[in-house]
Amino acid sequence: MRAVQVKEPGGPGHLFLGDYPMPTPADHELLVRVGATALNRADLMQRAGLYPPPPGVSEILGLEASGVVEAVGASCEGWRVGDRVFGLLPGGGYASYVVLDYRMAMRMPEGMSFEEAAAIPEVFLTAYQALFWLGGMATGSRVLVHAGASGVGTAALQMIRQTGAQAYATASAPKHARCLELGAAVAIDYREEDFADRILAVTAGQGVNIVLDVIGAPYFEKNVRSLAVDGRLVLLSMLGGGRVEQVNLAALFRKRIHLITTTLRSRSPDYKIDLTQAFASAMLPHFESGQLGPVIDSVFDWRDVQAAHRYMEGNKNVGKIVLRVGEAEG
Repeated sequence: MRAVQVKEPGGPGHLFLGDYPMPTPADHELLVRVGATALNRADLMQRAGLYPPPPGVSEILGLEASGVVEAVGASCEGWRVGDRVFGLLPGGGYASYVVLDYRMAMRMPEGMSFEEAAAIPEVFLTAYQALFWLGGMATGSRVLVHAGASGVGTAALQMIRQTGAQAYATASAPKHARCLELGAAVAIDYREEDFADRILAVTAGQGVNIVLDVIGAPYFEKNVRSLAVDGRLVLLSMLGGGRVEQVNLAALFRKRIHLITTTLRSRSPDYKIDLTQAFASAMLPHFESGQLGPVIDSVFDWRDVQAAHRYMEGNKNVGKIVLRVGEAEG
C-alpha cells in the first residue's frame, strides 16, 4: 500500500509518500480502504519526534480515518465488506489501508462524505469525554472553551449547545463569528482581553462550571478565577507550557476546584471502545439529523501533506484540516 512516512524527526519537509507493508487484520479488526484522514496536533508532535506512538502501535501518523470495509475479521459481528465506516485510531491513518477494531467502528450516516466522516472521531470523542465523562456537563452548565475555533473547540461548542448548556469561547478576533455561530454566547479575544475578568462580568460573578483548556500553564491562574465553586478544570493539552511557577492552593480550596488532566491516545482499548460506543449512541443521531456536524476548514490531497502540516502550524484553521486519500469508493 501507500503511506505517508517520516524520513527522520523534523519539520513538514521530512514527510513523504511511499510504499509500506499492508496491515493484516486480527480476528477483531476490520481492514478499511481509506478515503480520508485528518490532522491533529499529535501528528505534528509525532513527526517532530516529541510524541512517539504507544508500544505496538503503527508508526504511521493519523489518529482517525474513514473509508470502506475491505475485509472482516472472524470475530467482527455486524460488519460486511463494502460498509462505509469511520473511527478513532491509535495510529496509521495516513495510509491507503488501516485496521480498525470493529467495536470502535462507527457507520457513516447516509449522505456523509469521507472527508466529513474523517473530521469527526478525534475531536468529537475528545470533547465528549471532557465534557460529559470528566466535566459532568448537564443542561444549564456554564462552560468556557479555550481555542474555541480549533477542532476540539468547534466540536465542544456544538455539543454544549445541543445539551442545553451555556458556552463561552476564547479565540482570536477573526474567528469569533464562527464560534458564535456554533453556539458560544460570548467570544473573547484572548490577545486583547483578560478572559477571567470577562467571564466573571458576563456570569454576574458566578464563574463557569467547566473549563476546557489546551493551553496549560499560562492560563492556570485565570482559569481558577473563571471557575465557580465546585468547578472543574479539564486540561487536554499544554500547548503554552506545562510549568506553573506559583500556585495559590488556597484559591483552589476556596472554590473546591477539581483539577483533571486527560489524554486519549494512551487510554486502554477498553476505555476507547466504551467511549466510542457511548458517543455513538448519544450523539450520532444528531449528525444524522443535521444538528451536529464536523467543521472542516480545508481539505488537502494527501500528496500535499507537507503543505497541510505547515498550514496547521500556522494556526490558520477554524475546525479540521482533512487529507483526502482517495483510495475508497462509493
